[in-house]
Amino acid sequence: MIETGKLFVVAAPSGAGKTSLVKALVATTPDIEVAVSHTTRPKRPDEVDGVNYFFVGEDKFKQMVEKHKFAEWALVFGSYYGTSKQEVERILGIGHHLVLEIDWQGAAQIRTEIPSASTIFILPPSLPSLRERLTNRAQDDEQTVQGRMDAAIDEISHYIEFDYLVVNDNFDVALNDLIELVAGTGENLRAQNQMKELDSLVSCLLQDGQKQ
Repeated sequence: MIETGKLFVVAAPSGAGKTSLVKALVATTPDIEVAVSHTTRPKRPDEVDGVNYFFVGEDKFKQMVEKHKFAEWALVFGSYYGTSKQEVERILGIGHHLVLEIDWQGAAQIRTEIPSASTIFILPPSLPSLRERLTNRAQDDEQTVQGRMDAAIDEISHYIEFDYLVVNDNFDVALNDLIELVAGTGENLRAQNQMKELDSLVSCLLQDGQKQ
C-alpha cells in the first residue's frame, strides 16, 4: 500500500524569493513535486502551457470555480490562479509530497480543504531588499513595482496565520530550513517558537510599509 504524500504550502510577498526557493527544494529533495496551476494571465515568452501553468480563458476558469474543481484559487494582480483538486490528488496519491506556491488567500482555502497541510510563510529580511529584488527582475515598470510593494505589506500582515516562518536573508540557509520542514525536523521554525525572535523584523516590515 502506497503511503499518501504530505502537502506543504509556501507563501510569501512577491520578490521574497519564494519561486527560486521552491525550485531549489524540488531539485534537491526526492519525492516532492509542484502542482501545475491554472491561470488566466498571459503566457510569457519562456513559458510552456502545461509545464509552467495551464493557461486558460477567464470563462473556463470561472466554470471550474463553479464546479468546485479547485483546491484553492485567487484573483492576483488582475489574473486568476488556481490549483485543481485533480492535480493535488494525483501527486499525493502516488506517495509524493506536494508543495504549493500560493498566496495567503490560497493558503486559507487549503486549510479548509486539507487541514493536514503544513503552511510556511517566507519573510524578506527588509523592505529595501524586497524592492531591490523586484526592481532587478526588470520585468515590470516602476508603477507595477510599487503596486507589488503595496501588496507585499498586506501579504506580510498575514504571517501569523501560518504554521512555520522562514526568513530568506541567506538563500542557502532558507533552503535548508525548507528541506528540514519537508523532512519533519524543523519544529524550531514553528511560528509560535519564532514569534519572539521575529517580532522586531515583522514590526519593522509593517511599519516601514505604512510609511511608503
